Amino acid sequence: MRTHTFAIVDVFAETKYAGNQLAVFLDAADLSDEEMQLYAKEMNYSETTFILSEKQRKGGYDVRIFTPAEEIPFAGHPTLGTAFIIQQEIIRKPIEKVILNLRIGQIPVALSFSKGEADDLWMEQQHPEFGRTFDKATIARSLNLDEADIDDRFPVEEVSTGLPFLIVPLKTLDVVKKARVNRDVFFDLIAHTDAKAPLIFCSETYSPKNDLNCRVFVDYYNIPEDPATGSANGCLAGYLVKHRYFGEPRINVRVEQGYEIGRPSLLYLKAEDNSGAIDVLVGGKVFKIAKGEFV
Repeated sequence: MRTHTFAIVDVFAETKYAGNQLAVFLDAADLSDEEMQLYAKEMNYSETTFILSEKQRKGGYDVRIFTPAEEIPFAGHPTLGTAFIIQQEIIRKPIEKVILNLRIGQIPVALSFSKGEADDLWMEQQHPEFGRTFDKATIARSLNLDEADIDDRFPVEEVSTGLPFLIVPLKTLDVVKKARVNRDVFFDLIAHTDAKAPLIFCSETYSPKNDLNCRVFVDYYNIPEDPATGSANGCLAGYLVKHRYFGEPRINVRVEQGYEIGRPSLLYLKAEDNSGAIDVLVGGKVFKIAKGEFV
């Protein structure tokens, strides 16, 4: 009987069980595509990752990412969580950088250590690409909001650092809290967009230590709301720099997410405009929760 070892990690969490959980399979070389998809469905996290080999290829570790419904080319918290497990379970010593070979390409993850344990992790995302802008009235209806709730200083825009998201600036925390997906309007909208999930945000926060509050609705992926979304926040980082949201061509901010669903998470964003190419770093903490075997 075949068994496969997996670890459960908590990503973008300041304490255990507060961030976005993830299953990471350590010995997935003999799994077929169909089996990986089945395992991801059975684990039922927003994403499950599979390390194909403990040996490096072209300086990185081959990793695949599956949602319960499909394989995806890139996602933020799976990238950080998998890099953490590679350091903990495969490399087993402090190392400055782990590179993941994903479908979208190589993504480097930098690690820092405190008392020999991995502390903050940072992933270097691809330069953001900016797509269409959208009519605010339609966006407002899709989120059960009024058009006046949208911050009209900035556009509603598609942004991608590997996985596209619809970035929606809102005026206040009360507006962020009351937003709800109107499924009929929303699914009609995303039938014509590359982005299938909106990130809504504002500059008011629950914690005075933080700079932005955001929510990410992932109804398209059969999950109502994500507690912490590294890929979406990478898109947000590029958007903030492009539109000089804080008045500068660079940012270094703390973003809270998941408060509205009782899963308070924290993501760190750094980004800078270098002659039109925006460099993006997304960081946070990772905790190992458990280890087990899938039969």
